[in-house]
Amino acid sequence: MARIAGVEIPDNKKVKIAVTYIHGIGNSLAAEIVKSAGVDGEMLTKDLTESELNDLRKVIEDGYEIEGELRQRIFRDIKRLKDIRSYRGLRHKAGLPVRGQRTRVNARTRKGKSRVPVGGLKAKITKT
Repeated sequence: MARIAGVEIPDNKKVKIAVTYIHGIGNSLAAEIVKSAGVDGEMLTKDLTESELNDLRKVIEDGYEIEGELRQRIFRDIKRLKDIRSYRGLRHKAGLPVRGQRTRVNARTRKGKSRVPVGGLKAKITKT
């Protein structure tokens, strides 16, 4: 398996698909990277030569914010929103949808499992 930007790239996939295993690289960006590196995107990763792998590494690591850098930037941006107490920051802090979705009926993913009290578990009163 080839290693690019700290990520193991699968050998049995086409280069254009294998590059998308890196966080921050989707299909369109992968096609752009493969084209600028001068590598055939339809070729399998195991068939790449060492020079082609180095070209891919150079294009990816020099031109794009990926993996750890990208995760840190996203975390920093959300933290900044929370610190300045903007509406979006407060929604992030409360664990609610940020982009204006309704919450009365939906938003189960963000709000978590609903806490419904279970009925019938009270201790029964007995006459003495």
